[in-house]
Amino acid sequence: MGIYDSLGVRPVINANATLTLLGGSLMPAEVLQAMSDAAGCFVSLPELQRQVGARIAELTRNEAAYVSCGAAAGLSLATAACVTGTDAALVTRFPHLDGVPNQVIVHHTQRNGYDYAVRQTGVEMVEIGSAQGTSPADLATAITDRTAAVFWFHGALTTPGDLPLPKVIEIAHAHNVPVVVDVAAQLPPASNLWHFTQLGAALAVFSGGKDLRGPQSSGLILGRKDLIEACRIHGSPNHAFGRPMKVGKEEMVGLLAAVERYVNLDHDARAQYCEATVASWCAALNELDGVTAVRSFPNEAAQPLPRCLVTLASAAVGIERDVVVSALLDGEPAVSVGTHDDAGIFLNPMTLEPGEEATVLERLLAVLAGAA
Repeated sequence: MGIYDSLGVRPVINANATLTLLGGSLMPAEVLQAMSDAAGCFVSLPELQRQVGARIAELTRNEAAYVSCGAAAGLSLATAACVTGTDAALVTRFPHLDGVPNQVIVHHTQRNGYDYAVRQTGVEMVEIGSAQGTSPADLATAITDRTAAVFWFHGALTTPGDLPLPKVIEIAHAHNVPVVVDVAAQLPPASNLWHFTQLGAALAVFSGGKDLRGPQSSGLILGRKDLIEACRIHGSPNHAFGRPMKVGKEEMVGLLAAVERYVNLDHDARAQYCEATVASWCAALNELDGVTAVRSFPNEAAQPLPRCLVTLASAAVGIERDVVVSALLDGEPAVSVGTHDDAGIFLNPMTLEPGEEATVLERLLAVLAGAA
């Protein structure tokens, strides 16, 4: 009996996405082995954080790197770093930020639930633009002596009317204001690990537990050496803002192994697997009356990998979309899928283990056949 069986918790085949709700992703053997090795002895955590950071920075072509306990914690530490720099006297001020730069600028269209990771430092969010768009003047006039940073949430939250990121960086740099980019789910491509900082972003924050397939409770902050040092000052084990955001030796070493694996991964072969899987799903499902299956690109987080969008004509199929989704999750094995509008189901191959693509199709065909 496995640990989940003993707890009465059902394992799930994830044909949905790298969702925190489902555990992010599955750690490969080399990550698990690195974590097991790290667990076998005591070390100085500050020293390990520096050494791991130096190695990750080298692998990702950045000045410096810091392992956080998830991307949201990375956003919090990045915010604190931009407010104080390495000034030890300012570090102890949190969350009382009167008299120091305590505003963070963000596009109106990019406001989202992860704002809280920024706001919990005590900073004030200043919106620029509107649903109709944002101009260079909107950003330039919003920057004052109270501005600590400009935040950019990349991916699905980015809209055509937003001020392009290179222009955001240009204007912010002219005012000596750092730009922090939230790219938690923006892998692949692997080049994103250095693309945003080479554009001029001061810091880029990634999830360690999504496509990197490191520990779910890990995140990665990449960028300017001085701001990474400020993240360290705020972070555990120091008694500062980030003390509750502890990262263990296992997570540090596990994320390093994940990054080493990722930058050496055959991403072309992986993309070909995803394309072939989506094509086979579409071919099989389009044989059914009332079912339309098409390739959808990019995926839910704007990553350059395909999904299969399955649309059900409930009258012809004999079953509502939500009933199908519930039946997949409640059946054996349990399968989690995404949804689209009122009648669509997304099947995502990027989170599947070898062989699970056939199981996902079999389960969906069985549910639809049962309805017929």
